Amino acid sequence: MIIKNKVSVFSNEYNENPYQFFSYFRNEQPVHYEESINAYFVSNYEDVQAVLGNDQLFTTKSLAKRAQPVMRDRVLAQMNGKEHKAKKSMILKGITGERLEEIVPLFEENAKEILNPYLKKGKIDLVNDFGKIFAVQSTIEMLGLDKKDQNKIAEWHQGIASFITSFNQSKEEQEYSFWCSEQLEKYLLPIIEERKNSRNLDLISLLHRSETTDTKMTSQEILALTLNILLAATEPVDKTLALLFYHLLENPDQFANVEKDRKLLKNAIRETLRYKSPVQFIPRQLSDNTEIRNIPLPKDALIICMIGAANRDPEFFTEPDRFNIYRELNHQKVFSTHSQNLSFGYGTHTCVGASLSLIQLELVANIILDKLKNLEYDKNFVYAEHGLYTRGPKSLELEFRAS
Repeated sequence: MIIKNKVSVFSNEYNENPYQFFSYFRNEQPVHYEESINAYFVSNYEDVQAVLGNDQLFTTKSLAKRAQPVMRDRVLAQMNGKEHKAKKSMILKGITGERLEEIVPLFEENAKEILNPYLKKGKIDLVNDFGKIFAVQSTIEMLGLDKKDQNKIAEWHQGIASFITSFNQSKEEQEYSFWCSEQLEKYLLPIIEERKNSRNLDLISLLHRSETTDTKMTSQEILALTLNILLAATEPVDKTLALLFYHLLENPDQFANVEKDRKLLKNAIRETLRYKSPVQFIPRQLSDNTEIRNIPLPKDALIICMIGAANRDPEFFTEPDRFNIYRELNHQKVFSTHSQNLSFGYGTHTCVGASLSLIQLELVANIILDKLKNLEYDKNFVYAEHGLYTRGPKSLELEFRAS
């Protein structure tokens, strides 16, 4: 029997501070039903890992409604078997090896270029002045698009992201999301067509060379995967970067140690992802009747994994509600890889760009630490977060001394 709801994930209180409710859901309602969207929320690490690890029972079918309408075709998470393996492999070729060696210096150049105008000012909003711009520019570099188009690409991307990550869009908001999707399609399709025979290493050119069985991808399929990459590559980076520096500033001893020993930066980034995952929810849809914790769940039910709550499960993380860059798991296993927390998902459909995101974050965080000394909050700054499906700071207004 499902306990009668006392807390809703759509309440103002949850939206204001979801972290205070995580233990309630794990302990009191590990399978929590939200009638307004007819969905079941699971929150314990063990359950979330089991759901994400079984893509035959807990399918990505819900993305046909949640993503496909604005992505213009199926995305990578909707694919399985040989098709998924082939297309994932081509994406990885565009963000690893030879291509990675090419794009990392571009990331560094972009970061410094965005920061430079603020060095004389001694003030910057790490979210709106830097993070959002850097995330889009970096993705544009990977796709081989023109940086002069970054503002309109960012606007259209945000409209698509809103459709995918919202539970209650108004008719007007939905129409705007579809309009943004149409604009990106009109912008990208000619570029995709032009690169049919390209031997370049940008992701669009590489996707043209991907083959599943004996059939090359159509331009429409490449469009959907291009939009998939644009969304997946931009969403975690700007939010995680701001959260990283916010929590380091809130823990000055840890911040001082990171500044002295940059090897600790990897730990700090992973702990940030665990402590406040930028992606809070991952949806799945049941292919058959099943049960979780003796609660029956019907075929086709929408299951939503509460990533943030799972990443603070005391069964898997010691003192989970404390930000600790020296963290170890309860089972004496050193917290050293992104796979130990669920911020990038788990199983077959783990985020394809996880490793690249970690490389980007470490690179940019090092540049910020090199160039912005004596970091502190702007005197008028008030910290606030927003977002339900994806979540991050509204802003992070900082003062500093330029190095």
